[in-house]
Amino acid sequence: MSRAGLHRAAVVGLPALVMLALGLWGLDRGGMWRDEAVSYQVGRRTVPQIWRLLHDVDAVHGLYYLLLHAVLAVHPGEVVLRLPSLCAAAGTAGLVAALGMRLVRPRVGLWAGLLYAVTPMAGHFAQEGRSYAIVAAGATGATLLFVRAVQGGSWWPYGAVLGLTCWLHEFAVLLLLAHAVSLALARARGRVWRGWGCTAAAVVLALLPMVAVSQAQAAQLAWLRAPTADTAERLLREFLGPTDEVFWVCLGLGVAGLAGWAGRRGEVTCAGVALPVVAVPPVVLMLASQWSPLYVDRYVLYALSGAPLLVACGAERVAGAVGRVCAGGRRVPTRSAVRNDCPHDDGPLKRDPLSQPSYVTLTGVLAVALSLLHQLPLLQKDRAPGHRPDDLGAISRAAGRNVPPGEPVLFLPGPMRNVALTYPGAFRGTRDVALVAGAAASGTLYGREAGPEEVRRRLARLDRVWVVADGRLLAGRRAPRNPVERAKATVLGQQFVARREAVRGGVTVRLYVRPLSGLPAPPPPPPRPERW
Repeated sequence: MSRAGLHRAAVVGLPALVMLALGLWGLDRGGMWRDEAVSYQVGRRTVPQIWRLLHDVDAVHGLYYLLLHAVLAVHPGEVVLRLPSLCAAAGTAGLVAALGMRLVRPRVGLWAGLLYAVTPMAGHFAQEGRSYAIVAAGATGATLLFVRAVQGGSWWPYGAVLGLTCWLHEFAVLLLLAHAVSLALARARGRVWRGWGCTAAAVVLALLPMVAVSQAQAAQLAWLRAPTADTAERLLREFLGPTDEVFWVCLGLGVAGLAGWAGRRGEVTCAGVALPVVAVPPVVLMLASQWSPLYVDRYVLYALSGAPLLVACGAERVAGAVGRVCAGGRRVPTRSAVRNDCPHDDGPLKRDPLSQPSYVTLTGVLAVALSLLHQLPLLQKDRAPGHRPDDLGAISRAAGRNVPPGEPVLFLPGPMRNVALTYPGAFRGTRDVALVAGAAASGTLYGREAGPEEVRRRLARLDRVWVVADGRLLAGRRAPRNPVERAKATVLGQQFVARREAVRGGVTVRLYVRPLSGLPAPPPPPPRPERW
């Protein structure tokens, strides 16, 4: 390999290695949270069972579940579950670097790739057993192929990668709008518009079956709420840096990077590609969510790749300005200025210590390292099991210590059965009071339960029952909507009293016993939580 080839490989490889190292740190948290647990237990089903499930729920994640089925067949475990996301995040960091190198110059690519790797949001989803990091890798790869196609390459690789990415998550189709804005900013010629238009039409047509099925399953998103201005500000901070110091520096550099959005006619620039990628998908989804809530930050994780590109472009502009000042006012154009922003600066490149590639590149790398050190406490906190919405591993350990074999168990609500499906060893030998058909056999995520009257009859035959429940339901802070869940809560409140419990976050493992016959049920004393 030539020296130039080694240089390009290092620019792409170093951010990928940094992302990989940060992702491996704390990858084994000792427990999965509820969404990861769904990925795990569905991925371990047979292909026919997965196919049956997708007809009723989670069709949007179908391709990802099939991928996990192959991965978990090698070795089922939470670390293996997260490895595809980790590898995809490392690939995304390298692809961001490749984009910066192609659009501007190698050091801009290096800075952008490293910035992506140390961003806490990227690190968070690199350690999640869900599809979002893989979607981000596909979207960033599609953007790189889009740039190549605009510069004279073929359109079919772009369409193939983007089409596959959209089948991993259909909201990735919003990337087509971002790329259309990039073409408008570049004042692309008719030939380019025709190539992109035919490719976009093929991607949309290929996605229509997924859209039709997912529309029928739209009730899964009923828990979402319309985003607000605070939602937008929070996403901006996640993209640029959650701490004030990092956020304001990156915001300033990002604004500086916007100055070069318009290049020659038909030529895409770094800002002209990065700004639409980072802005269009979130803005469109947030606006659409004012009528029908669809927005969650992880659905637009792939837009994050545009932020470090803008920041790196701004850093390159600042470096060029500092070099000119130190050169005593002489013009010291950078290669990026010649390629993208300042086509009229075609004079010889002046030599100045601050304009030397190694000096400027090292300065940028050290700035990224300083950003990493500043955000290190956030990265460390994110690797704690309690930083996720729940920790099913800890709940299963509590159940394993407290619930003896042969005891009846009630899950309130039914999706809490996810604990037993993911960690069956803790519930081995117990009796599931409400269950009629298992999850895999019934083609559902959590199994099929008996109706309200049958649940009442089953509970009436019991003198004691262990309950694994959402603590808000037990405390009355949340009213169950489903008739089966209302029946469970009503019978427990009227016919049983609490005796023992273990609490982990918002989940409670509690023993309920029936009072002695003929005696009034005493008010349940506040159970003393077990420490575990």
